[in-house]
Amino acid sequence: MDEMKRGFILILTAPSGGGKGVLSRHLVEKMDGIRFSVSTTTRMMRPGEVDGVHYFFVGKDEFEKKIREEAFVEWAAVFGHFYGTSRQMLTENLQAGQDVILDIDWQGARQIRGQMPGDVVHVAIVPPSRDELRRRLVLRGQDAQEVIERRMALAEKELSHWHEADYVLVNDRLEQAYGDIEAIVRAERLRRGRMAGRVEKIVAGFGGNDGLYQDGSG
Repeated sequence: MDEMKRGFILILTAPSGGGKGVLSRHLVEKMDGIRFSVSTTTRMMRPGEVDGVHYFFVGKDEFEKKIREEAFVEWAAVFGHFYGTSRQMLTENLQAGQDVILDIDWQGARQIRGQMPGDVVHVAIVPPSRDELRRRLVLRGQDAQEVIERRMALAEKELSHWHEADYVLVNDRLEQAYGDIEAIVRAERLRRGRMAGRVEKIVAGFGGNDGLYQDGSG
């Protein structure tokens, strides 16, 4: 990545089963210069997970200590466990020109935007229908029926905040969704503010030729 180009925070919000995990993995696999944010959590490690790769696993006391130290730009309690995003991790990546994906809920997105407004690009991932969302949750085979019902109830609240996002992506056809999310990243990388350092360096190389094209030639 060009060190003169500042990265941005790509926040994907969606109800469970909405497809934000699939879209996040696609971006990391297909596009350079973008990585997952590694959150801190108090939940138990699942089979196949690696500390520091999937999450930073800590005890509740350590997590609460980090809250007091304001080490998180956002944190939340989800299904009895705590999750938080490191302020230092985000800052270091953005300064290095790295884009960072966050998979969080609307409340977390609001918290981060409040603290780092110029660095956030928020995409709301919306399922095509309530019935389709339920079908996806059932097909995953990860949750008991009562958990699925709880996730469906939370989905309504999550989707009610779609208007707070910069972009809205209806995840109906996956191939189309892949193209749409890639297009968003490419466009955001060309924002004037993010390109400023790189372009100013280029323009400086032209010296004092401010009137180079004033006669309409070139």
